[in-house]
Amino acid sequence: MQRWVKFCKYLPSLGWKPVIYAPLNPEYTSIDKTLGEDVPREAIVLKRKIWEPYNAYRRLLGKSSSVDINALTAGATGGEVNPISKGKKSFTKKLSLFIRGNCFIPDPRCWWVGPSYRYLKEYLEENPVDVMVTTGPPHSMHLIGRKLARKTGIPWISDFRDPWTKMYYYKDLELTAWADMRHHRLEKAVLDESTRVLAVTPLMREDFQAMTKTPVEMITNGYDEVDFDQVVEDDGNFNITHTGLFSADGNPEVLWKVLSARCKADPEFKAKMRLRLVGKSDAEIIDSIKKADLEENLLDFGYQSHNTAIREQKSASILILPLRNDPDYRPILPGKLFEYLAAKRPILGIGQEDGAMARVLNQTGAGVTYDWSNEAAVAKYIDDSWCKYKDDTLDCNSVGIEQFSRRNLTVKLVALMDSLLDK
Repeated sequence: MQRWVKFCKYLPSLGWKPVIYAPLNPEYTSIDKTLGEDVPREAIVLKRKIWEPYNAYRRLLGKSSSVDINALTAGATGGEVNPISKGKKSFTKKLSLFIRGNCFIPDPRCWWVGPSYRYLKEYLEENPVDVMVTTGPPHSMHLIGRKLARKTGIPWISDFRDPWTKMYYYKDLELTAWADMRHHRLEKAVLDESTRVLAVTPLMREDFQAMTKTPVEMITNGYDEVDFDQVVEDDGNFNITHTGLFSADGNPEVLWKVLSARCKADPEFKAKMRLRLVGKSDAEIIDSIKKADLEENLLDFGYQSHNTAIREQKSASILILPLRNDPDYRPILPGKLFEYLAAKRPILGIGQEDGAMARVLNQTGAGVTYDWSNEAAVAKYIDDSWCKYKDDTLDCNSVGIEQFSRRNLTVKLVALMDSLLDK
């Protein structure tokens, strides 16, 4: 998780020693071992085994079962980028979503709460700490913090990288009335019992503050300037680049349509344009690009290391950032946005024109955001960018992005933790 890897990287230089508690044997979509290099030598890392339901389901249902195990969480190994909110659902997918939403509350990591509480309670008796932070999702982590805060009285910060009951896929979990009420009660308890709540976007902060009297602070995600020291070379192509997860429910078909029309109208554009996808993409994204007659222009690299993704960002002519086409995605700031800012390349966002991402792009001057159906605006942007590319004037003159550097964000975190000690 880059957010807390980077916080931990800079905490020791600011007077705080991180003690990190994490699963020993979790199921992840992918692993990037290069990020482990950022864990500081001063950190104490504690790992304990976690039991998750995926293997049990595979044994119960058989390896050939078509039940979508990945729908149990938006973070299980393999499958689609986001199986929970993706498209039309089969009976088996609805069944797995029903089980995930109603039997594992708040998420399939809930079985780690009790064992973790017992282990950490004993650990903290011998190794006291000054402040405790839990980060979610998975929101089960907050339930561990809640139990420990009740027992120890340690100041507790609950960090929300995404919303809980207002998460865009929450409505797709096939929840019963009882399960929905249970989620809301747990969310309210975590917010009320935290010493401070942390949100990552202004709109998330507003939503959480409306639910609780606990002060809600905001520290966004960001970029690590050290990661962007790489030198890249111009390959002579007009590179339209996307890095990271690319979900089918964020498929920017308007962009594929515009690029296809431009290729047909301009042979030079067709010869120079490269659509570079660096990261895991849903099959529907690839199919949609091919249907737009852009297969010759497509370079699909699949999952790559963080360092490779940054190199691709820096060498892009345009960085594209389509959001998921869901009204509930409006308050969310994708983590990759901040690395796009650091890459200093023009950004084309596809999403809510009044959403959180649009605010940041407008404030920094790093790019633009157009609605999924705004074909005319997207076409004009591509045409203007192509002309600037040929004139060698396609630049990004953004301002004020330093506020999003990981070092500066860690300074804000330290100020928050220091204030809790003062109280």
